[in-house]
Amino acid sequence: MFPFQIVPPYERMIVFRLGLIRAPQGPGVVLLLPFIDHGQQVDLRTRTFNVPPCKLTSKDGAVISMGADIQFRVWDPILSVMMVKDLNAATRMTAQYAMTKTLLKKNLREIQTEKLRIGDQLLLEINDMTKSWGLEVDRVELILEAVLQPSQESLSGPLTMTSLIPGFEGLHNTIQQLAAHFFSNSVAVAAAATPETDSVVTVNEAEPAAPTITTTSSSSRRKPSPEELLSAVELFLSESLVGPVEASYQFNIILPSGSRSTYFIDLTAGSGRIGCGDPERNPDVILEMTENDLQAFFSSDLHPLSAYMSGRLRVKGDLSIALKLEELFKAMKQRR
Repeated sequence: MFPFQIVPPYERMIVFRLGLIRAPQGPGVVLLLPFIDHGQQVDLRTRTFNVPPCKLTSKDGAVISMGADIQFRVWDPILSVMMVKDLNAATRMTAQYAMTKTLLKKNLREIQTEKLRIGDQLLLEINDMTKSWGLEVDRVELILEAVLQPSQESLSGPLTMTSLIPGFEGLHNTIQQLAAHFFSNSVAVAAAATPETDSVVTVNEAEPAAPTITTTSSSSRRKPSPEELLSAVELFLSESLVGPVEASYQFNIILPSGSRSTYFIDLTAGSGRIGCGDPERNPDVILEMTENDLQAFFSSDLHPLSAYMSGRLRVKGDLSIALKLEELFKAMKQRR
């Protein structure tokens, strides 16, 4: 290690001497005593990141896809080193949590017409949570990607409900098709047991149909089991997905009876693997949730970060590795 380090004007050097922190050094030439000093450079320039669009449900029942652009800068380099390990990841998670928490309390009209005011409110809330880290958020710009489902108040009639497979209504179309392929026998039995009054509504794209509602008997509607979910998701695994993740996950699922089932997703080699029981190698992350939350997890009704912040998802291990499961959900969305 060279005893002299050159610190540019936009950075500061935090020096630990025998484990004790010293005042920020720089800009200019900084002397580091070999084997005694350890230096860490902190960038003071404004940084920008985006909160990826996520599906949220507003106060009035509308389903929207909302993201955000965030600008922040470090104002206290000592706090930024001492209080948080990964500043970028922690700030991104905090911003996403604050955005989700705030938008759940707003209706669709407020979100569409008052984005600037809501952005200013988010800025204050994020700064309140991150000021102890030595950083300040300068700008929050909300981005409404799409309105996936209008609010209940704006609907002129009852909602049309269609389903390819009884019990798989909440899943992506691709998973429904995969489930139909793998579980055609059980689906055929369920379809045979369905009363004749049950029907599936088809819509002619050339002529919009009047809003109607299709109901099914409660006995014929069955939610997919964890085994069915994981078997359907397995076809999304690929080498291109394993590359950016390179982690092994164990799922401890709490069943309605109170017992537990264990499953694993191994994304460390080849095209990845999904199975029941404990993984062959020690998992990088252990996730614990109920069976209902697992179903919402893979149908994108429950976002991983929101589940973790609300306590519905319990994580043992590195949270940043757990959030890499987003890569699997992105692959599922791309193949819808």
